[in-house]
Amino acid sequence: MRRLLAFIFIFTLAFFVFLPASNADELGDIQNQIDDLSKQLETSKNATTPLEGQVKSLEGQVTALGARLDAVQKELRASEAELDSQHKILAATVRNFYIRSFVDIPLLTFFSSDDATSTLKLIAFQQTSSKDDKATIKSISERMSKLAGDKKRLALAREQLAKQSQFLKGEIASAKAFQSELAGKIASLSARQEEILAAKNQTFTTSVGDVPLADDPNSSPAFNPGFSPAFAAFSFGAYTHRNGMSQYGAKGRADGGQNAEAILSHYYPGSALNKSFSSPGSITVEGFGSMPFEDAYMKRIYEMPNSFPKEALKAQAVAARTYAIRYTNNGANPICATQSCQVYQNSDKGGAWEEAVAETRGWVFEGGANAQYSSTTGGYLNNSGWDTKCGGKDCWTADAYEKIAGSPWFYKGWYTQSYSNSSGKCGRSHPWLTGEEMADVLNAYLVQGKGRVDGSRVTPVTTSCWGGNPYSMGELRDLANSAAGGAVTSVSSVSVSYSSDGKTANVTFGTNRGSISMSGADFKTIFNLRAPGYISIRSPLYNLERK
Repeated sequence: MRRLLAFIFIFTLAFFVFLPASNADELGDIQNQIDDLSKQLETSKNATTPLEGQVKSLEGQVTALGARLDAVQKELRASEAELDSQHKILAATVRNFYIRSFVDIPLLTFFSSDDATSTLKLIAFQQTSSKDDKATIKSISERMSKLAGDKKRLALAREQLAKQSQFLKGEIASAKAFQSELAGKIASLSARQEEILAAKNQTFTTSVGDVPLADDPNSSPAFNPGFSPAFAAFSFGAYTHRNGMSQYGAKGRADGGQNAEAILSHYYPGSALNKSFSSPGSITVEGFGSMPFEDAYMKRIYEMPNSFPKEALKAQAVAARTYAIRYTNNGANPICATQSCQVYQNSDKGGAWEEAVAETRGWVFEGGANAQYSSTTGGYLNNSGWDTKCGGKDCWTADAYEKIAGSPWFYKGWYTQSYSNSSGKCGRSHPWLTGEEMADVLNAYLVQGKGRVDGSRVTPVTTSCWGGNPYSMGELRDLANSAAGGAVTSVSSVSVSYSSDGKTANVTFGTNRGSISMSGADFKTIFNLRAPGYISIRSPLYNLERK
């Protein structure tokens, strides 16, 4: 065990001594560090786990041996008076036995007796007494010896096990301190990487009311890119925290006949609806000042269009009211007017929305995890699970409420710079990759983390919008051949599997060098680092299609 921990320490020391410095744009080098640190952390955890098991086992043995030792000591204490008496008996017995061995001679006994019968009886008695003395001597001696030996052996064993347990506890403490240090470094590096990948991940939240509702036909799986084979990644939902209510899910539920209370009950489990809450008299909106809460602020929230069913609008009104009250601490603090909080425009929205606000006046839900909401989550939310008719994954995607409601973001291939269809495209008109481009992404996966590879160059080849000095496809193939056991030159198939917690679990490709599999999270990262233009995966739940 010492050798294993020593190896971990030496390996870690060498890593930190010889690790090259990295700049903020060296994506691959950052990933290398994360991979290496993660491996060290896993090795340390694997070494620590059996140690913890050994300590528990040893402590159990120490406890058991202690109980046995206590029992022996108790027996000794209880038998102390008896043993003292038996010591005296033993001494007398030994003395008598010694004397008899010389004096109890049958001939002397014969001459000292009056008749032959008495003589024979006396000789028999003396022989029996001699045997009893021998048995008594042996019994007492063996018992004393055994108890004393047990006491000594158990005390020694308990002392040895206690020392070993203490040593292992020290090793575990050192290993856990090492793990904590690594975890801190990994977290720090991940934060830097998140800054770099944010441009493609675009991890902000949209709502229905502040984005165009028209879909982009080029982002649909039905789009024909004009070449084959072609590969594209389609995200289920995007730009969302996946908490609270899905606005399109609420529309689908309302279209199916659910009222606002049923909708809220599903999306905010553990919350109780209070219909007589006294809302704050006023609220301060950043950039617009103070205003009446119900008669101004609530009427000017642009989070769901008037065209949505009334019950969905009522659910939205309750969610928006509750969110504002919680965010501002019942009106004590200001609230922003953008999607970072909830969208406010300085004019009454009117129509069905104003009716929904009036009909739910004073309605808020209490308890539960949060009061958040977003446009489209892809059919899964963190606090309420699968958003489907059957309540589980078995009827996803066909009976997902967001799909039934017609959300344009339920299943989409992203190739634009932001959520807006009119945003930058970096020369791409659709999300489909050629077979060569897909092979290039897989080669990036194969070489990422290799010490001889300059990770800062594992970036999109489209320098017109990303800059830098990325590896060309040919260079990446050569690196995969030399550093990763062979390059991918053709991709024949792709399949994905999903986890029960609403994420893409694994991605598997059929290639010229055999099957290549990786976790859904790993593929999402490498795809967003290497895919050209703004083509990206925007959700942890996604699919890959081939044409």
